[in-house]
Amino acid sequence: MIYITRRERFNAAHKLFREEWSAEKNAEVFGKCSNPNWHGHNYELFVTVKGEVNPVTGFVIDLKDLRDIINTQVISKLDHRNVNLDVDFMKGKMASTEVLAVEIFNQLKQPITEQGALLHSVKLYETENNFVEYFG
Repeated sequence: MIYITRRERFNAAHKLFREEWSAEKNAEVFGKCSNPNWHGHNYELFVTVKGEVNPVTGFVIDLKDLRDIINTQVISKLDHRNVNLDVDFMKGKMASTEVLAVEIFNQLKQPITEQGALLHSVKLYETENNFVEYFG
């Protein structure tokens, strides 16, 4: 088994809030992240796939194919968008980095499997100091 990782970047806005809570309760729980005028991040996404090396190509997965899957399924939907309002796979979900990482994993799993590899993990950096890693 060998692992290979592709990095992509995107910029997106979001806010953390619960509609059923007051503005004061949201501010108490989520702090600055509940700003009613949103806030943004320059995200870094690391997608790690695993599998056996194909003896003909020498690849676990063709990295051009992995790039295209990530860009089609995730980056094109998130980059320069509002996670709460614009992203189909985040509708009705909390726009935290944790939930976003899980949903990105869900978007990538099947297309990567169809290419003969297995999705191992998604690592999503929200800031240089804060990241989530999800293994499915």
